[in-house]
Amino acid sequence: MTNQIWNPREYMKNADFVAKLGEPVIELLEPKAGERILDLGCGTGILTKRLADMGCSVVGVDSSPEMAAAARELGVEAFPADAQTLKMEEKFDAVISNAAIHWMSDHYSVARRVWNLLKPGGRFAAECGGEGCIRIIREGMKISLIKRGIDYKARNPWKYPELGVFSKILENQGFQVKFIARIDRPTPLPAGLRGWLEVFSASHTEGFSEAERENFYQEVEAYCRPTLYDEEKGWTADYVRLRFLAVKPAE
Repeated sequence: MTNQIWNPREYMKNADFVAKLGEPVIELLEPKAGERILDLGCGTGILTKRLADMGCSVVGVDSSPEMAAAARELGVEAFPADAQTLKMEEKFDAVISNAAIHWMSDHYSVARRVWNLLKPGGRFAAECGGEGCIRIIREGMKISLIKRGIDYKARNPWKYPELGVFSKILENQGFQVKFIARIDRPTPLPAGLRGWLEVFSASHTEGFSEAERENFYQEVEAYCRPTLYDEEKGWTADYVRLRFLAVKPAE
């Protein structure tokens, strides 16, 4: 079990691009005013609020109590919960998820929970990291940890699904997959790779002193610089996304 600690302020400062790039998921979902929608892994609640502003009745859940609290500060309904074990009496018209599923290790449980939370005819629209996402950044982190005698696998918090495998998980649950695609999406990092690492590598640097953490950041930057840094454009992350729309058949 990895220990990713979330700091909402740091996240909004260094990683606000994550929610901004979630617009295609909303377009795929085609939400309608009055629909009851669950945002799975709502983070700071930016997309949750966007749906509420469109006239939807939305509730967000996030495994981080701090992130759920930040979402509530935006005025949306949100509470802490693990999507892999989530149980609610309520049934939803749709479930949306952006940049969250790759933080969940059991994708079978996610599909099963979403299925149970949807009304017949309900939609599940999501985007997450896909196979090969941040491959170069992960290589840099892995090398830096191995050098310190640390087990990278034990500290890796991500599970990036393959298109074919995830499609089968959804279909085996009973979903009709209406759309699924693996998308290469090089993503500019406004706060640089350093800012990205400060937000997303907490589980990798758990127990590090400030000096050790600083060395880790510098080593990862040095490894990634030849391929991910440009003098004019700055840092770009080698993101790959998996985007899909699945429907629970009407009874």
